[in-house]
Amino acid sequence: MSRVPITLACWDYDRTRALADGTVRPEGIDLTYLSLPVEETFFRMLRHREFEAAEMSLSSYVTGLAAAPDGGDLVAIPVFPSRAFRHHGIHVHSGSGIEKPSDLVGRTVGVPEYQLTAVVWIRGILADRHDVPVASVRYRTGGMHTPGRVEKQVLHLPPEIDVAPIPSDRTLADMLVSGEIDALYAPRTPRPVLEGRPEVRRLFPDARAVEEQYAAETGIFPIMHVVVLRRDVYEARPWIAGSLLGAFEQAKALTLARMAETAANPYLVPWLYDETERTKELLGPDFWSYGLGPNRPTLEVFLRYAHEQGLTARLLTPDELFVPETHESYVI
Repeated sequence: MSRVPITLACWDYDRTRALADGTVRPEGIDLTYLSLPVEETFFRMLRHREFEAAEMSLSSYVTGLAAAPDGGDLVAIPVFPSRAFRHHGIHVHSGSGIEKPSDLVGRTVGVPEYQLTAVVWIRGILADRHDVPVASVRYRTGGMHTPGRVEKQVLHLPPEIDVAPIPSDRTLADMLVSGEIDALYAPRTPRPVLEGRPEVRRLFPDARAVEEQYAAETGIFPIMHVVVLRRDVYEARPWIAGSLLGAFEQAKALTLARMAETAANPYLVPWLYDETERTKELLGPDFWSYGLGPNRPTLEVFLRYAHEQGLTARLLTPDELFVPETHESYVI
């Protein structure tokens, strides 16, 4: 029987490599894996629906789902290719006088886009744990290193949230160096920080320690991306959702097994064995879990943040995010 051709756009992750090279083949699917930068994948899928399946910003998917009266033309499966702690993504101008999170109140902060998943997590964490209410900061949007970036989706925010674009010929990185913005929230490390420029620094000098404390106290490993299907593809063959979910699980299992190899280190991390053990002690043995069940608490927090920050008119539930075939699995 012929397989269904599906094009999946997703970045080059270790946990998806077996899908990209064909080691893992989803049941019934002839998969074409396009390894694209995440920004390109998001833009092309959101604007033009170019692929049958794609990695997608969790925030973009949630805001689109909440805004569409009929649920929209994208559906998702509970696969999370990207997860990351984000305390290390808060950068400040060295002369701004910002020494602790609460000093951000009343300041002007750059964000590539207001709705970016990483930025939603940062704002939520600062509001929940560091006394920085979302509306207490002025947000300025634009390209990090290239001028002209705009929001990928139309937003309808409450009037108390001050969001405006920076000049079309400027970048957030340059404005942080000059002090025209006091801080920058972003998923990518700004180039001036990588270059060691003295004008900029991280808000949390020992960001890993802060992130580990956050994980220990909350049990949250923030989710950044999900995997979406075009609704027409899913509705024509609902079984595709479960087939892709199973294939992603198999690919991840192969990566975990490879990470456990100690006879010859497969990665450029000298103490990978220790790093893996340390991560499991903090986050649990299934620290990068897929599926709805183990990720429900983390998703509930993110959905609350999206609602509190004006990105969704109503509070969504985790069950609404994913096709019903993936809510549970069979056992033998």
